[in-house]
Parts: sequence; structure tokens; C-alpha cells
Amino acid sequence: MISVVIPTEGVEAPVVATLSALVPGAAAGVIREVILMDRAQDEGDVISRVADVAGCHFMTCDGSRSDALAAGIKRARSEWLMFLHPGAVLDTGWIDEAAQFIQTVSLSGRDRAGIFRYTRSPYATNNLGDRLRFLTRAIGAPSAEQGLLISRAHYDRLGGYRADAHRAEAKLLSKLGRGGRAMLRTRIFVPA
Repeated sequence: MISVVIPTEGVEAPVVATLSALVPGAAAGVIREVILMDRAQDEGDVISRVADVAGCHFMTCDGSRSDALAAGIKRARSEWLMFLHPGAVLDTGWIDEAAQFIQTVSLSGRDRAGIFRYTRSPYATNNLGDRLRFLTRAIGAPSAEQGLLISRAHYDRLGGYRADAHRAEAKLLSKLGRGGRAMLRTRIFVPA
């Protein structure tokens, strides 16, 4: 049902945290595949080992994050796509909401993308800078860190993530506009 694309930077811990929240979705049959696009020039193949243990597809990309996302999409086989940053952890309940969102959008015939609700980690530091960053994220426009759930057809109509594009994720979110996106109830914990 969903292909998940995660552009990684060769660091294991954030990727493992994100994948752990996806395990119930894979067990429920909501996630068809997870594609880890590693951009790091890592000699130890850390992300390759993580992908092997977790049963994910692994690819490397020498270019920018946009290049990695574009390459990951070419590999994806599902009609629905989910983009997550490493370290972003979906709250429980995301499986039911994602399935309902997909069904609602499919039946309505109206193109919409889902964005997860940003929330601060309960373990984050509580200094003034962190609180201001949280406030900015909470009241501002959605960011790519919040993840994106979109049908492949809608993604293609919008032009997707162009390889070598500067700020491709932000550009795709702006193309969606307010009417083309829904803020999902499921929270996503984003690293500080």
C-alpha cells in the first residue's frame, strides 16, 4: 500500500528510531517497502547493515537530498508514498489514520497529501532556543521534517522532487498549498 523513502546520512541511531515506529505498519500490511537512500560516503556500510537487518531496500546516492529522494521514488513500487527524515518517529495510531486517509482521498477523487502533526520530543531540552523553535514549527507552515503521505499520481502531477533542485522538499510542500494538504492527527516526534 505505502512505499516509505528515507534519505539517510550514514548515521545508524536516527534511522533505527524511525524504522522502529514503522514496524507495526509493516506487520499490519500498510507498508509495502521501505527504501533507505544513503548519501554518506561511509566505509563501514552502517546503513547497509541496518537495511539488511530491518528488511529494507538500500541504495546509495552521491548527490543532494533531492537526488536521493528522486532516486528513491524510481525504486518505489506502491501507489502511495511516505517521506520521512531519519530520527522522525511517528506516534502510535498512525497506521489506522494513514489507512483512513488513503481510503478517503481515493474515494473522494480529490488530490490531497497528508502531513503529520509536529510535536516536540518529551526528552528534548527545555531552553529558550528550543521553545522558540517549537513555537515557530507549531504555528508556521508545515516543514519537510513532518513527513509527507501522498499518492504517486498526485506526486507526479506536482512534478515531484526534481533531482538537483534546491530545496525540493519545501517547493513540493508549497505546490500543495493549503487546500491540497491535510494536517493529520498523528503526531511526529522530530529530533531537535
